[in-house]
Amino acid sequence: MAKSLSNGPFIALGCEGSANKLGIGIIAHDPTTGKSTILANIRHTFVSPPGTGFLPKDTAKHHRSFFVQVARSALRSAGVSPAELSCICYTKGPGMGAPLQSVAIAARTLSLLWGKPLVGVNHCVGHIEMGREITGASNPVVLYVSGGNTQVIAYAEQRYRIFGETLDIAVGNCLDRFARTLAISNDPAPGHNIEQLAKQASGKILLDLPYAVKGMDCSFSGILAAADILAAQMEEQDKREARGELAVNEAAGEVRITPAELCYTLQETVFSMLVEITERAMAHVGSAQVLVVGGVGCNERLQAMMGSMAAERGGSVYATDERFCIDNGIMIAHAGLLAFETGFQTPLAESTCTQRFRTDEVHVQWRD
Repeated sequence: MAKSLSNGPFIALGCEGSANKLGIGIIAHDPTTGKSTILANIRHTFVSPPGTGFLPKDTAKHHRSFFVQVARSALRSAGVSPAELSCICYTKGPGMGAPLQSVAIAARTLSLLWGKPLVGVNHCVGHIEMGREITGASNPVVLYVSGGNTQVIAYAEQRYRIFGETLDIAVGNCLDRFARTLAISNDPAPGHNIEQLAKQASGKILLDLPYAVKGMDCSFSGILAAADILAAQMEEQDKREARGELAVNEAAGEVRITPAELCYTLQETVFSMLVEITERAMAHVGSAQVLVVGGVGCNERLQAMMGSMAAERGGSVYATDERFCIDNGIMIAHAGLLAFETGFQTPLAESTCTQRFRTDEVHVQWRD
């Protein structure tokens, strides 16, 4: 069993770098009151040029370049010294291989340098536990939506069980890749900029996109391909207009396509799919709570649609803001510390990382 420092709280430093966000967080758990205190939550993002994604090698280089700076900033912000830390937590997976490895090596270095035990953390479990801590949701159905993951999850018998998930690409990846099609800026995030564009749409036009729900699972790659075709039609309309021709042939049933209408249609379609499978999971487990986590969980339209569904069932939706929805170090510190307090540690020889670390592989010993 882990030992606290002179009857004081357990304190963990968490390192996150599974994608383009490098995050270092520090959290304290008071074993007597059961309360958690966020001491620092520092993040630095690798932003690629418009029309491009972030490559693993470039992202890993970013994390290596900024790790020391971000870690020092977190320690200063928290007002703690390395000697006061109980453990060093890091993202074991899932995520992009090269960035994961860079941060795992950095966490291992801190563990050896400061003589602190390591705790490998599942990225998704970090999102879930941080969401539960911030919102107070007790036993919700979880919708985990991010650039690399899309899952509907519920807890049972010390495991987070996956009820449904994407069959191909994640919903966040679908949005990010469409942002590249439209050459939308990646600053602060492509999904955020799609959301802002969608708000400018009239809402009267819903373009034709596939709706791909298969049981409890979703598919997004076909929707992305269809949206790309509509974007090409929009570009052709713009070219005709530039030549002084009619942009649309209303007699043939054509409609004027704009970036706002495209973003609005894409959001409405994929979010409707997510609401459907989440509602089905709620009915199956008899839950009235929905917790939305992951970077896409910041989207206000998704929160509103999920809230309407939950309200119709007499339930509630729980979500956090961008400090905790978007990948961050504090969620890794929190989930890692929960495991550490049960006696769990990651031996140095096993302090690896994996791109395919399933949510339901984790033994959630800290819950009944």
